[in-house]
Amino acid sequence: MSAAFNLDNVARAAKVKLMIFDVDGVLTDGSLHYGAEGEALKTFNVQDGLGIKLLQESGVLTAIISARRSPQVTARARDLGIEFVHQGGHDKLTPFKALLAQLNLAEEQVGFIGDDVVDLPILSRVGFAVSVPNGRPEVHSRVHHITEAAGGKGAVREVCEFVMRAQNSYDKILNQFMA
Repeated sequence: MSAAFNLDNVARAAKVKLMIFDVDGVLTDGSLHYGAEGEALKTFNVQDGLGIKLLQESGVLTAIISARRSPQVTARARDLGIEFVHQGGHDKLTPFKALLAQLNLAEEQVGFIGDDVVDLPILSRVGFAVSVPNGRPEVHSRVHHITEAAGGKGAVREVCEFVMRAQNSYDKILNQFMA
């Protein structure tokens, strides 16, 4: 489905108690830059980060499940207060199931935003499956919602605000910034 307003997607997002984020292609634009010492560098979007913080403030738990292992992701998750982080391995389903058991949540209470085929096992199970416009066609055909913004370019902020609006918490969260 497209990013257009859809009442079914609003109902799905209203049930979200945990929002899980992929990293490469979602929290970043998917590019890997290598430094002189061979270290991979990642660029994160500041507005996406604030979106995650506001979503947490609204009462929604957040997590990261990423196939790549990266100290930059560990640092970013720590900066954002994301307590649940799993990195390394294409099997994302095992940490997903463990997280649900740990938090005593049902699949329909979870949202996930991913962009590639390794995300399909989770996307096919969650109550609110989201992708980015730069996601793979195989992913697009199996999600509920596609953001307008690209990965690493505001897609995470967009989905966080979508969930908060669906849960009628956005205006309350926004009021703290009004003079």
